[in-house]
Amino acid sequence: MESTNELSEHYQLIERAIQYIEINVHRQPELDEIASAIGLSEYHFQRVFTRWAGISPKRFMQYLTKEHAKELLAHSENLLDTTHKVGLSSLGRLHDLFVTTE
Repeated sequence: MESTNELSEHYQLIERAIQYIEINVHRQPELDEIASAIGLSEYHFQRVFTRWAGISPKRFMQYLTKEHAKELLAHSENLLDTTHKVGLSSLGRLHDLFVTTE
């Protein structure tokens, strides 16, 4: 069982990770980049984030990307521009994102 100090530290780390992901989601940062930014190994970050957020960092980033894409699509009909603005490489990736998250 984790101590109160560990719980507080993990909470702060996950808060920083969420902020980092939100700021950088348009670049689609890799797990190692996010973990490094908050000072954890990839494995430890994945485990702690999933425990605290209830979903993996990748799933969280997919959700943010999908929501941003929805906002852009509500104001534009250009799928390719939307795809690139949310940090995806192709229309197929945008399609796959919606299929896996909706």
